Amino acid sequence: MWRLRRAAVACEVCQSLVKHSSGIQGNLPLQKLHLVSRSIYHSHHTTLKLQRPQFRTSFQQFSSLTNLPLRKLKLSPIKYGYQPHRNFWPARVAARLLKLRYLILGSAVGGGYTAKKTFDQWKDMLPDLNDYKWIVPDIVWEIDEYIDLEKIRKALPNSEDLAKLAPDFDKIAESLSLLKDFFTTGSPGETAFRATDPGSESDKRYKKVSDKEKIDQLQEELLHTQLKYQRILERLEKENKELRKLVLQKDDKGIHHRKLKKSLIDMYSEVLDVLSDYDASYNTQDHLPRVVVVGDQSAGKTSVLEMIAQARIFPRGSGEMMTRSPVKVTLSEGPHHVALFKDSSREFDLTKEEDLAALRHEIELRMRKNVKEGCTVSSETISLNVKGPGLQRMVLVDLPGVINTVTSGMAPDTKETIFSISKAYMQNPNAIILCIQDGSVDAERSIVTDLVSQMDPHGRRTIFVLTKVDLAEKNVTSPSRIQQIIEGKLFPMKALGYFAVVTGKGNSSESIEAIRDYEEEFFQNSKLLKTSMLKAHQVTTRNLSLAVSDCFWKMVRESVEQQADSFKATRFNLETEWKNNYPRLRELDRNELFEKAKNEILDEVISLSQVTPKHWEEILQQSLWERVSTHVIENIYLPAAQTMNSGTFNTTVDIKLKQWTDKQLPNKAVEVAWETLQEEFSRFMTEPKGKEHDDIFDKLKEAVKEESIKRHKWNDFAEDSLRVIQHNALEDRSISDKQQWDAAIYFMEEALQARLKDTENAIENMVGPDWKKRWLYWKNRTQEQCVHNETKNELEKMLKCNEEHPAYLASDEITTVRKNLESRGVDVDPSLIKDTWHQVYRRHFLKTALNHCNLCRRGFYYYQRHFVDSELECNDVVLFWRIQRMLAITANTLRQQLTNTEVRRLEKNVKEVLEDFAEDSEKKVKLLTGKRVQLAEDLKKVREIQEKLDAFIEALHQEK
Repeated sequence: MWRLRRAAVACEVCQSLVKHSSGIQGNLPLQKLHLVSRSIYHSHHTTLKLQRPQFRTSFQQFSSLTNLPLRKLKLSPIKYGYQPHRNFWPARVAARLLKLRYLILGSAVGGGYTAKKTFDQWKDMLPDLNDYKWIVPDIVWEIDEYIDLEKIRKALPNSEDLAKLAPDFDKIAESLSLLKDFFTTGSPGETAFRATDPGSESDKRYKKVSDKEKIDQLQEELLHTQLKYQRILERLEKENKELRKLVLQKDDKGIHHRKLKKSLIDMYSEVLDVLSDYDASYNTQDHLPRVVVVGDQSAGKTSVLEMIAQARIFPRGSGEMMTRSPVKVTLSEGPHHVALFKDSSREFDLTKEEDLAALRHEIELRMRKNVKEGCTVSSETISLNVKGPGLQRMVLVDLPGVINTVTSGMAPDTKETIFSISKAYMQNPNAIILCIQDGSVDAERSIVTDLVSQMDPHGRRTIFVLTKVDLAEKNVTSPSRIQQIIEGKLFPMKALGYFAVVTGKGNSSESIEAIRDYEEEFFQNSKLLKTSMLKAHQVTTRNLSLAVSDCFWKMVRESVEQQADSFKATRFNLETEWKNNYPRLRELDRNELFEKAKNEILDEVISLSQVTPKHWEEILQQSLWERVSTHVIENIYLPAAQTMNSGTFNTTVDIKLKQWTDKQLPNKAVEVAWETLQEEFSRFMTEPKGKEHDDIFDKLKEAVKEESIKRHKWNDFAEDSLRVIQHNALEDRSISDKQQWDAAIYFMEEALQARLKDTENAIENMVGPDWKKRWLYWKNRTQEQCVHNETKNELEKMLKCNEEHPAYLASDEITTVRKNLESRGVDVDPSLIKDTWHQVYRRHFLKTALNHCNLCRRGFYYYQRHFVDSELECNDVVLFWRIQRMLAITANTLRQQLTNTEVRRLEKNVKEVLEDFAEDSEKKVKLLTGKRVQLAEDLKKVREIQEKLDAFIEALHQEK
């Protein structure tokens, strides 16, 4: 070991000469210190200016001591001064100090000779270290760029100059005998002279060391060297991260007063977001690179992603499927460690635990929202941006874990859906597949490896990651099995690179820093590295992220321009198709068409306020009478008209009108008004507008109309106020002039004639066609119609005998009619006689009422005198005047409420519906359809993609 210490002293001398020499040209950039960034590719990068030399000759460039021919030196004699007197103690001290100087010089020369001899011996015993070049950092191979070695070599003294400084060894031997009182036998001088003896016992013992022990010792030293450089690199990267954070913070605060450009990875992520929404209807394939993370369920995908993102951002569960939809994570560098969604402005501070919990909860909510009812997973992507100092720039897509068995609570097609989603992402020829395999379980249980090997059989874009290596090393009896997994010998799949990582101790509350420390500590003590089963660049998540980032950007640079050309061709094809099919129309996409339709709908709603009051009142009065006419005739007029005198008639009418007003009339009036508003609104929405009408909006207008009507509710206080108004209107019996009297008679005649016509139609259907229709149209009566006809004739005979007959038949009258019919051979049922009597008497009564109505045309004079001294009583005309006046007042009240309140509320509902439809993309796709819409939509998206790709390519060239 003393030989090693001598060699170390000599090496430190050389290093100090190099360090203090003036041949250093500049500072070494931090990114060139890393020795793993190119390990996934070739060991010789095209940017290196200096070919790596062989290991055996690399040390000779840093020292000229090996060229010293020490055995051929001619030492010049040294002349001493005057001989001091032995009894003079100052002279004796000076002489001893001079001799000490010679002793030190001699030790230096002897040490140099010993170092040279030891180096030659070690050089012969060392094996070929070409396979261990990766251990030496890149700075050694690029040292000629920063250190002028020729200048250092010239600055060092040559062998002749050193020989002049060397002392006379004979004199030194004599001096040693004088100084043996000051030095022990184990002094450095004695050790130096012993080192010059080629036959020393230590050399013999060293030569007896076996080759296996030499190799083990060398491997251990190489491992310590690599770890040393790794720690130095981590320290430098940490300092670099802090410096970059400070710079970005200054830029963020505007200290440099310049506008920050969007980062390259953010631009690329926006392109992918647009592509994810693009419907490839014209065979335009998305071949832009992404890092697709696939693996078996609970294999550690989420943990690997969190280590790369340096934050616990994903929801976790023990054995439960947590990733239910793809999550696109865009990693970029920024001054603060934050995360934000594409469609939200809220930033989650990843350094605070409460923000991390909120982010995980938000991701889980979005996943459950994307999953449709009856399904377990969804293909809709959640876009998340993560920024922070020192993060590697890349885009990763976390997919649901591949399962082998569908458990209870899952949809039956969950397994097939996960496979289809994974294949859809992996079939992209430029997608980087990050295959995650659980190292703690048997390799034969893996499902994802077969899937990956199908999509990338040659392994040109696959990176294999073995997780939970700590558990694997602890549980696996044969460590070589882990080596076989890493080398891809146990799987049919091939990969571009193989990595082994540790994702913590299984504690969900464990921090990223604790996991990183545990991972580094494990690999430092792991036998996998010490026995060379794993190489240093294949371990730790940090090395994995660097390798994936380098592979990602290499793939992006190779494919992005080709993809831009493809979208240019697609844009030309779409523009040509539009010009040929729609030469006179603007290229309006679905959103622009929706805005145009929205303006038209709002204009049509506003046109409701321009309807004239007269039109509203006419429609409302007519619609209300159609709704209540049956009740007025059947339940109020007919029962009252069948009374014997006017007093009873008026009493019956007043009672029934009061009951009707309190219970039914206001509600019926409000229903009529609401239906009238709907009809007018529908008429404005659906009627064609001439040449300007665009049928592409018809489905949207119909949906808006239905949804607005469904949401609209009439004012609840309208019925109460309307009830009072209607009751007061029906209480008034005073007809002011002859014109109102004539209008009431005309209204009564119309109502009675309409009822008479309905009654005659009912009788005709009951008894069948008359003799004219039977002769002209060759129609016959049925047996039932013949019975009804005979019964009708018998009842008409009875009415002719007694025109003042009441509305109901007595029992003896029914018996008489039945016997008369039986005598003619017609067998009838008493219920049939009653049904026929109802229609026959109704027709007789209506004809009598119409005749009475004609007589009342001249009865206004008697009405003014209250029918005193007159046989003519026209109380039925007064009733219809009261009904007519109530209808007019009700129509006027409803019209005011419509124009002042309900039209505005309906307009407000329409605006709310349009706003909701504007935010619902699925609704717009469903309502605005057709080739024209789809062509404009694709054309807009292709243009947007091409513009973003061109901007990204320009930024990419500027970064180069």
